[in-house]
Amino acid sequence: MDFQNATALITGGSDGIGYAIAEALQKRGAKVTIMARNEDRLAKAAAEIGCDSFIGDVGDPASAKGAVDSVVGKHGKLDILVNNAGFGRFAPLVDLDPADFEAVHRTNVFGAFLMGQAAARQFVKQQSGELINISSTSGLNGGPGGTAYSSSKFALKGMTECWRAELRRSNVRVMLVNPSEVLTSFSKVAGYEQKKSPKKLRAQEISDAIMGALSVDGRGFIPEFAVFATNPFET
Repeated sequence: MDFQNATALITGGSDGIGYAIAEALQKRGAKVTIMARNEDRLAKAAAEIGCDSFIGDVGDPASAKGAVDSVVGKHGKLDILVNNAGFGRFAPLVDLDPADFEAVHRTNVFGAFLMGQAAARQFVKQQSGELINISSTSGLNGGPGGTAYSSSKFALKGMTECWRAELRRSNVRVMLVNPSEVLTSFSKVAGYEQKKSPKKLRAQEISDAIMGALSVDGRGFIPEFAVFATNPFET
């Protein structure tokens, strides 16, 4: 695609992977809007990147519609939605708090659905668009303690496949990205300490992969891909 003057909306754009994607798109000439709930972090990130911002919760229907309407109202179109907002809670099944399970799914699944629906309506109207869902390798294989998070990412994969089947005839490319472990604030929010290592992925690698996928000519696309660290193992 032609990044110059493309319009993009990135959820969870105030840090981590969302921030890196927003920065990369902005540098390529796109008109970027980042969306997040924390007003202070959002304002700081938008100032650093030089992009627009929208304060909102993806799990709130009014916020989801409002974010898309804001971009379309300003630019007349929306070319790219990156569904990046998400978080995790981890506990064994017997100890998992139902409120945590519900909260994870409200953002990671219901929020992605609301944002995807609002963007898809615009994409169908303009007969073009790029819809990128940021999932996880935890959505490919479950593991101990991952009931809430992994199930949300499995659900996101299922929704992505449905949307892809529905939207291809409207010239919309729907892609699923499955990062392996990335050094971000994810672990802090999830309540555990992430072990630092120069061998682990940074948000930049995920952003680079997405820019590559978006650069494929519009006659084709990469439906799904994972990004792994080459050699994250301690020796």
